[in-house]
Amino acid sequence: MTTQSAEQLRAKRCLPCEGGVPKLTNDEAQAQLTRLSGWSLTADSKRIRKDWTVKNFMAGMRFFNKVAEIAEAEGHHPDLHIAGYRNVTIEIWTHAIDGLSENDFILAAKIDELPVELKS
Repeated sequence: MTTQSAEQLRAKRCLPCEGGVPKLTNDEAQAQLTRLSGWSLTADSKRIRKDWTVKNFMAGMRFFNKVAEIAEAEGHHPDLHIAGYRNVTIEIWTHAIDGLSENDFILAAKIDELPVELKS
């Protein structure tokens, strides 16, 4: 995968993946992460992750509802976590290949455009 800007990623749509797509290498994933704000590779290098501290529990739920709308429209669904009522985490990976694909970065770039009520 050629490294792309966040704008280039947002202009794309996630493609259905039933497997057979090569996983991104660790180097490819790391290079793409430099073009996204706040996302990091998980320890096993199979997922990307981002954390937010939101204003309160309901702010987290509103954010998750917006993420869910994008995920459903793209046909690519992340793991959503809320802990301690305001600590929000999203993890994205391509389940069918048990690793990262371009779809994961497309979804991350689109999530980054969503408004989120952060803790002051």
